[in-house]
Amino acid sequence: MTQQQKDRSEHLLKVEELKKYYPVRGGFFRRKIGDVKAVDNISLELKRGETFGLVGESGCGKSTAGRTITRLFKPTEGKIFFEGKDITNLRGTQLRNLRQDIQMVFQDPYASLNPKMMVGSIVSEPLVNYGKGSESKLKDEVMNLLTRVGLPEDAYYKYPHEFSGGQRQRIGIARALALKPKLIVADEPVSALDVSVQSQVLNLLKELQDEFDLTLLFIAHDLSVVKHMSDRIGVMYLGNLVEVADADDLYKDPKHPYTQALISAIPQPDPRNKSERIILSGDVPSPQNPPVGCPFHPRCPQVMPECSGKKPQLKEVNKEHRVSCLLYE
Repeated sequence: MTQQQKDRSEHLLKVEELKKYYPVRGGFFRRKIGDVKAVDNISLELKRGETFGLVGESGCGKSTAGRTITRLFKPTEGKIFFEGKDITNLRGTQLRNLRQDIQMVFQDPYASLNPKMMVGSIVSEPLVNYGKGSESKLKDEVMNLLTRVGLPEDAYYKYPHEFSGGQRQRIGIARALALKPKLIVADEPVSALDVSVQSQVLNLLKELQDEFDLTLLFIAHDLSVVKHMSDRIGVMYLGNLVEVADADDLYKDPKHPYTQALISAIPQPDPRNKSERIILSGDVPSPQNPPVGCPFHPRCPQVMPECSGKKPQLKEVNKEHRVSCLLYE
């Protein structure tokens, strides 16, 4: 076994130089005239049992990255390894079998549940599809899952419209847990919920992670939520990973100018802890026509002449703290 193969097997998930492009077509014959580079060459790894937070402003590609990693989208380029096995090009039965180990919790609890199905049928559907357990045991198992996510047992006979947003997200979590997966990708699971409910759902996820021995890829745009949930954090900008570090290190000592700007925008509960807000100029460039060189350089307050000519690579500047910035090269 080579060192690279050994590194992959030691992680539950390893992503290498992943790209997801969408073709842009135009003209009378609808020919391809370019690409929307939603995810542009990202690499990351998830250790077993950890929570990896993927954060960035809207449109940075984090949700597309999550759905590509789960193989809901087919990658344009790159490799995805799960438990050391290459799952990048799995199809048919092999891909179907993989679904048992990788599940997803979606952002919108109103759109992710079938309004015509009772909750019991929604949660038991994955078990039925994969032939897990007899009919006599299915109901008991679903009842147990509903109780575990904080719903009453009579929820089994109700429909999604009879529940609040927070309760619907709990139904979605129960459905994701039904097959006892090893990895759950949570795509902004609380952004559509009231603030009063968000902490309840986040704490539930942390409890279930310990109980079910889960690994989480937690996607969000709220830095305070990501800090609460994550062991390590990756910051995305315009389809690129610009910084990866332990959660505490990232918040105490952010290296990339974009990360520094994001963290400076977090409201401080104590008015005595005043910090200078970093205001970024300009707008986020189009992923169809990203800047040459560093993708952040048109808005960077610390831009240098060479930033417009050379695209930096993600490099380690401290122990397990990697940054994609020419300031550190």
